[in-house]
Amino acid sequence: MTAGDAVVVEARDLVRHYEGVGGEEVTALDDVSLTVHRGELVAVMGPSGSGKSTLLHMLGGLDTPTSGTVTVTGTELSGASRAQRSRARRRRIGYVFQDLNLIPSLRAVENVSLPLDLDGVAPSEARDAALDALREVGVDHQADRFPDALSGGQQQRVAIARALVGPRRLLLADEPTGALDSVTGEEVMRVVRDRVDAGAAGVVVTHDARLAAWADRTLYLEDGRVVATSETDRPESLLEGA
Repeated sequence: MTAGDAVVVEARDLVRHYEGVGGEEVTALDDVSLTVHRGELVAVMGPSGSGKSTLLHMLGGLDTPTSGTVTVTGTELSGASRAQRSRARRRRIGYVFQDLNLIPSLRAVENVSLPLDLDGVAPSEARDAALDALREVGVDHQADRFPDALSGGQQQRVAIARALVGPRRLLLADEPTGALDSVTGEEVMRVVRDRVDAGAAGVVVTHDARLAAWADRTLYLEDGRVVATSETDRPESLLEGA
């Protein structure tokens, strides 16, 4: 990244304490900082309990740090109200949850348009934007199907489309390929990579080093602290057809 590239999300000195069993204080994050630019994909790896999902929750405004700041496209989330953070998620931040969180009673296009509907966008405009997002991830032909009529890979693509719909430019994904076979997982990561290359910024939590190879760099967490970072030299096989 060059100095002129736009910063999409910046986390500074994040600390997050929780109350554990018996009232004991648990430190989930301990002085973690991260800056992600437009067009950059960062993978976050580490053992179970290392703070990966907690970091993603902080970046997405789903939780607030005990101390430190999170700024997304120039707006600080760490001191914002719950309503302000919800507004930011609808407009600026797309989140792919580990369990997808698709609503079973809504068709694919309705699941994708939901953030826009909640933000007061006209129904026809929200549907058109949802169809565009579904087309971007290659499942627009499944727009009127309910989630239980879709394969696991198709459901993942719908969840990613929901995270990308509208003007949001930060894509956060928590183990987005965890329940998929290797081929489908690679397809999902290509969708994420393509969207980042088109101008978004992305942070993906994964346990799979092969999938982390799609990122520009990898952040390694252990016991809530950054223990290493590495630039990713993506294999040619990942670049073919990108």
